[in-house]
Amino acid sequence: MTVTGTRLRPPRHRFDPRCVGWWRTQLALLTTPVVVPLAVLGVLIEPARTWLLLPAAVVATIGLAATIALPVWWHRVHRWEITDDAVYTLTGYFWQTWRIAPMSRIQTVDTTRGPVQRAFGLSTVVVTTASAAGAVKLEGLDAEMATTLAEELTRLTGTTPGDAT
Repeated sequence: MTVTGTRLRPPRHRFDPRCVGWWRTQLALLTTPVVVPLAVLGVLIEPARTWLLLPAAVVATIGLAATIALPVWWHRVHRWEITDDAVYTLTGYFWQTWRIAPMSRIQTVDTTRGPVQRAFGLSTVVVTTASAAGAVKLEGLDAEMATTLAEELTRLTGTTPGDAT
């Protein structure tokens, strides 16, 4: 039996190392709005001090540990690659998600940049297909690289036969 076409294999590239800082900032922004009000109210309301400061300390400890450790781990396991045939992504360690978007199935290619991502000089390339699993996202690419990849994907999908449905 000969295998032709797209094969499932690990993607080659890691995301930009600045992703670690971007992911850490996102986790800190998720944790802070929970911890700060609990801590402030715990200081101001003496009868409830223990019941407010204890959860604030627990959430702060978990949030700090997650902010320090998870982005480094995510950077090691998240990968991507674009070839002439497809866009590949691999995410997760315990629950791995391996996505392939064949060029003939790509409908749109978008780049997005949120304010925190812009602060780190990063961008996301969103590759939309007709898949029920949704778009394939390459999050945390260098902004210039993302623009170049979007242009390259547009060129490749334009020269690839198929109706992308």
